[in-house]
Amino acid sequence: MRHPPLPRRCAVLAVHLLGLVLLGATSARAQVPSLTGRWSSVLTWPISATHLALMPDGKVLFYGEFEEGALPPRRWDPSTGALTTYPYVGYNIFCSGHNFLSNGKLLVTGGHIASHVGLPDTSAFDFNTNTWTRLPDMNAGRWYPTNTTLSNGDVVVISGEIAGAGDINEIPQRFIAGTNSWRTLTGARRNLPFYPKMFLAPNGQLFYAGSLRGSLWLNPNGNGAWTTGPLSNFGGRSYGPAVLIDGKVTLFGGGEPPTATVEQIDLTVAAPSWRYVAPMSIRRRQHNAVLLPDGTVLIIGGSSGSGFDDAASPVLYAELYNPATNTWTSLASQVRYRGYHSTAALLPDGRVLSAGGANEHTAEVFSPPYLFKGARPVITAAPTTSQPGATFSITTPDAARITRVSLIALNSTTHTFDMNQRLLTLAFTRTAGALTVTAPPNRNLAPPGYYQLFIVNDAGVPSYGRRLRIPPP
Repeated sequence: MRHPPLPRRCAVLAVHLLGLVLLGATSARAQVPSLTGRWSSVLTWPISATHLALMPDGKVLFYGEFEEGALPPRRWDPSTGALTTYPYVGYNIFCSGHNFLSNGKLLVTGGHIASHVGLPDTSAFDFNTNTWTRLPDMNAGRWYPTNTTLSNGDVVVISGEIAGAGDINEIPQRFIAGTNSWRTLTGARRNLPFYPKMFLAPNGQLFYAGSLRGSLWLNPNGNGAWTTGPLSNFGGRSYGPAVLIDGKVTLFGGGEPPTATVEQIDLTVAAPSWRYVAPMSIRRRQHNAVLLPDGTVLIIGGSSGSGFDDAASPVLYAELYNPATNTWTSLASQVRYRGYHSTAALLPDGRVLSAGGANEHTAEVFSPPYLFKGARPVITAAPTTSQPGATFSITTPDAARITRVSLIALNSTTHTFDMNQRLLTLAFTRTAGALTVTAPPNRNLAPPGYYQLFIVNDAGVPSYGRRLRIPPP
């Protein structure tokens, strides 16, 4: 057996020893949850959580992929871990769109006949009575549509395939919440890839942020109309998530092959344009992004491989983006690969649920580092509703240490995109034993519906989330 020359052997040995040192340092760091957070053991669930929503009562509703969409949705209670069954809607709701109406009902649009063949059906689920209500059908089938709530509580539904691959339903529709009826936006015909990343912007229009490179504006009034927005920098970002924080949209990775790049656009300025911000530590596709009470963004799962859903190149460690400092922190690793058909959501106790994946009937729960940095601040009293621009009081014995008040919309996520998620940072002043908080100034910034209200102390530790509703006008 031939050995490499001595200098080369020494170099190989040095690299090996360095690897052991780094591995030891990484392992030691991973055991300090205040630095990297901590994952729960793997939970076994009866179906995949391909579609997932945090209901206003704090329970998680989820339903599965392909023929699992014809099974009753399941309910998971984060406080007890109990799994129960919700009623069956009556048809297959896999590959539907879903977000919340202002009364807290989950609006589910479209569904599954076969791959790329969608249903026109629409239903609403009431968390108070655990009942489904069938609503009028849409103009045609939609498989992979996106729902977006408007400032008056109506919902615009866009895209989705009708009867085959590439057969996109090009005409958006507006669900009129007050009359449970549809208005077809005949002036806004456009072929957009399914599950488009849409956001209600501060100007009251809808902003299309991807996955195509070119941004768009949709005026949802009258018959609807599109106008051209700015080009993003990277290009197409298929199966990469997007979030909205205080009027700024941020896109994370995506594309095929995937990218690690991240870019952002500020919709509050007169002439918005995309700009790169700090990239992730590794390229990702099929990952999820979750807004946290401290204003950071948690990135979970995905693949760094070049294929559509490359489970051979899983990214198991989470990472945290801090928009205030434009920096990233690598966090602890989960056990299962969470790629295509995975979902994630912020729970009322500040933990994050990561679930599903292709044929993956499991879930894991992540406790972010902020949960290991001391006692939580306590909310002893807070309102359950607030009008836009109003001031309200939060009673807390920790008022002197509070540095942030966050309002986060309930999650409703599938296929890397959360159709309901947004974070608003609320202005406040401190008084003895209380905070005087100012609600968002209008419903373009805070669409009607239910939110989680958090206070965060100077150590970055959040309270338990309180339910707060912004009513429709």
